[in-house]
Amino acid sequence: MLFALYRLGYKGKMSGHGFRAVASTMLNEQGYNADVIERQLAHCERDEVRGAYNRAEYLPQRRVMIQDWANHLDKLRVGADVIRLRGNAA
Repeated sequence: MLFALYRLGYKGKMSGHGFRAVASTMLNEQGYNADVIERQLAHCERDEVRGAYNRAEYLPQRRVMIQDWANHLDKLRVGADVIRLRGNAA
């Protein structure tokens, strides 16, 4: 993944974990269940006791969330829902 990002011109600008952080942040801000987000990002439960007993995959919620995410990306691709700022971002 990292070398693919390099070839796309993202060397020193973004990483696989960076994209995951962006997705996690946006999905959390949109109110999705944190457990659903973490399961989608293939993160394991940090609480060992809870992880030993909670084997939920949250598939129905993940399907909805990922479709919403795909719709969001499609809108960005065509320029909708984008707030353009004047000047250069630091």
